[in-house]
Amino acid sequence: MFKKIDHLGIAVEDLEVAVQLYRDTLGLEYAGEETVAEQKVKTAFFPLGESSIELLEPTDPDSPVAKFIAKRGAGIHHIALRVDDVAKAIEELTAQGVRMIDTVPRDGA
Repeated sequence: MFKKIDHLGIAVEDLEVAVQLYRDTLGLEYAGEETVAEQKVKTAFFPLGESSIELLEPTDPDSPVAKFIAKRGAGIHHIALRVDDVAKAIEELTAQGVRMIDTVPRDGA
């Protein structure tokens, strides 16, 4: 079912500061920024081998990422696993008793 780790999502309080760290200090390739209005976040991607690192900054204090940071602090937010069919993977995992945040596929960064 799972093909590879697609990306590692890291919640940050300040995307600009975090981009400087990953790009300038760590020397990672910067692939650019994207705003995902539905999730109320700005993201920045850094390709790394066959995967990438995604930095997520909340754009609204009521966003899921803002709530995550308020409760747990900045840090690893999610690990995205690559599958061929997201809807089928959700269905199979749900049938096996895995609690899913989303019950249908949704757009993201």
